[in-house]
Amino acid sequence: MPDATHADADGLTVGQVSTRLGVTVRALHHWDEIGLARPSSRTAAGYRLYTAGDLERLHRIVVYRELGLGLDRIRAVLDGSTEGSAVDVPGALRAQRTQVAERIDRLRQLSAGLDRMIDAHERGLLLTVEQQAAIFGPRWNPDWSAEARRRYGDTTQWLRYAENSASRGPAEWQAVADAVADFDRALGDAMDTGVAPGSPEANQLVERHREVFASYFPLTRQMQVCLGRKYEADPGFAAHYDGIRAGLATWFRRIIDAGARAHGIDPDTATWQ
Repeated sequence: MPDATHADADGLTVGQVSTRLGVTVRALHHWDEIGLARPSSRTAAGYRLYTAGDLERLHRIVVYRELGLGLDRIRAVLDGSTEGSAVDVPGALRAQRTQVAERIDRLRQLSAGLDRMIDAHERGLLLTVEQQAAIFGPRWNPDWSAEARRRYGDTTQWLRYAENSASRGPAEWQAVADAVADFDRALGDAMDTGVAPGSPEANQLVERHREVFASYFPLTRQMQVCLGRKYEADPGFAAHYDGIRAGLATWFRRIIDAGARAHGIDPDTATWQ
């Protein structure tokens, strides 16, 4: 049986053309089937053979394909017409150039977005120290974000936090800080007026806390209970809330626990999940 990779003197086989042009045998067969690039000759055994003229056309197809033109447009450019009308080859290439430029712009935007996402995963806040102080106040410690990264960088919550951070600038973070400040004031006012844990007013505050906190990452009720404990026990958090109203850290933990019980959660056994 004749070897299909053997080239007669009159041309090159499919395998040889595939190697020479860097295209697959499957692509060459497809181009033959649709009439885009048909071999001009055959061996005695019926194998395709590509002549020098065939190779020139194939080279041009490869060039135009690398430029992003579809096969139908390539056929029209090479043959000089489409559906009976002459093809404006420079115009077609200019149109393709426009599409390429738009694609490059999209890729540049994607690259910039990936850079921000990487930075957000590694740094948390994509703000300068000065911006952080202006937004979060003079008591804000710019090292807190790096500390949170060391502690929680491998968690799902840090992933969501980084994704949110990557899409935010100073104005968006200012809106988050304002929402937190408004909530803190509402919390202190509710305690002053004697709102009782478990009451509708207290439970509304618990829900509002989850909504505000979602600016960082989604907060389940069990996770909220764990945060309530931390707000009371951690010296830094306790100082923040007790600085708003004396005893607010404990009261806040109590309304969170009462809200959890209303949803069938035992605060004593709640875990971070």
